[in-house]
Amino acid sequence: MLLVKILAYLCFAIYTISLVYVGLFCINQFYLLFQYIKKNNREPLEPGIENLPLVTIQLPVFNEKYVVERLIDQIMKMQYPRELLEIQVLDDSTDDTLSLTQARVAQYKAQGYDIKVLHRTDRSGFKAGALKKAMEVAKGEFIAIFDADFMPKPDFLLRTLPHFNDPAIGVVQTRWEHLNEDYSLLTKLQAFQLNVHFTIEQKGRENGKYFLQFNGTAGVWRRTTIEDAGGWEADTLTEDLDLSYRAQLRGWKIHYMVDVTSPAELPAEMNGLKSQQYRWMKGGAENARKLLPAVWKSPLNLAGKLSATMHLLASSVFLFVFLLGTFSVPLLFLIKPAGIDMSPFTIFLASLAIISIIYFFANVGIAWKKENPLKMLVKFIFIFPIFMAMSMGLAFHNSIAVVQGLLGKRSDFVRTPKYGIRSVADSFKKASYFNSKLSKQTLFEGLLAVYFITAFVIGIRYNLNYFQLLHALLAVGYSLIFLIGLKHSRN
Repeated sequence: MLLVKILAYLCFAIYTISLVYVGLFCINQFYLLFQYIKKNNREPLEPGIENLPLVTIQLPVFNEKYVVERLIDQIMKMQYPRELLEIQVLDDSTDDTLSLTQARVAQYKAQGYDIKVLHRTDRSGFKAGALKKAMEVAKGEFIAIFDADFMPKPDFLLRTLPHFNDPAIGVVQTRWEHLNEDYSLLTKLQAFQLNVHFTIEQKGRENGKYFLQFNGTAGVWRRTTIEDAGGWEADTLTEDLDLSYRAQLRGWKIHYMVDVTSPAELPAEMNGLKSQQYRWMKGGAENARKLLPAVWKSPLNLAGKLSATMHLLASSVFLFVFLLGTFSVPLLFLIKPAGIDMSPFTIFLASLAIISIIYFFANVGIAWKKENPLKMLVKFIFIFPIFMAMSMGLAFHNSIAVVQGLLGKRSDFVRTPKYGIRSVADSFKKASYFNSKLSKQTLFEGLLAVYFITAFVIGIRYNLNYFQLLHALLAVGYSLIFLIGLKHSRN
């Protein structure tokens, strides 16, 4: 009996710590919503720049044959004096992307554009290495960066550059839109999540005068900011977050523009989504390990330090979601023998209410195209529970990335393949970048689905209702991850 109680209280302690962490994460998100709402979020009208500066546009590319020509063509539509625009295509490709890039660049160079290809064969430092190398020969006072799958609007520079009239502004970041949001349930769910980051999180942090981030693309840097912050570094998988924080620790500010949008392509298949999630989650953890000591030694006030800590550790929420679910199952059988009272924990249902409010505000209130209110409400009611389940189903995969990042385990920068997908008629299954391999991790996620389905059924059978909602979401989430992964593994 003593052993049962020890085991029960061990599971209970891990469960409680995880639940508290998730609760604090939700409270912090709600606080960012408050910061977003409390100020007028319309972008102020600012005067144009009398003497337009020389701008360098950098396009980092690696094996992007399905989208690189589209990208270059779109950049050529930029409404900006040709003589003040330098375009660098940083193409480190190892496939026939490079020949496509060179042909397109030659075409526009013949028309008088200042455009060139910068190709490296060693790919050291990956994207950060390419950006650092290109800075050595860049001529612009300002540096605009776009990843291969982006389609910036022609007035992008004319709308972002005036904000640099403020000499404290080092970066202007714009909001991502989604070219293929309606392609599948998978892309709808990704857009649903990203809309929160690109509205409430980013603008909420700016309104609260807290650190925010450059998102790696669809933004403009003041050249002197990059240089003053120490330049691009390749010791994390999210070099954008790293440089953002180093710049802000030097006193530079990031301005976030909700009203200026830059459309991009979402990963259309599960392995692509997982590679992106792995890079973001591990990179966030690596930056927490790297930057938190500097944050806490800085002259930031306590609120700023706490906000930066929550931001840099945001990916860790998946680790606690994984622990929360895993240890709730044995706890299901140990509560009564150990005499543990779970009734006070119902207060944590407020976390679910908080998250639902945040996602409703970001999507229905801001990001979605305005339709009939009832139609948008029905759409939200359908998507939100599936999104919650899917996010929880990614907890195991993302937890591995977080643990590796916190432990300092190094890994290569794995790109997210893009296929030029715009409509449901397009397919990725015959594309050369499509990875149809069914990983061992996906198989284990199938086992986790069985684990939580069993727990849910046992809860019904024996009237153990403490964790039914949690187990239902986890069962659906891991089942979706496994089944979509299985579907996308077939040629």
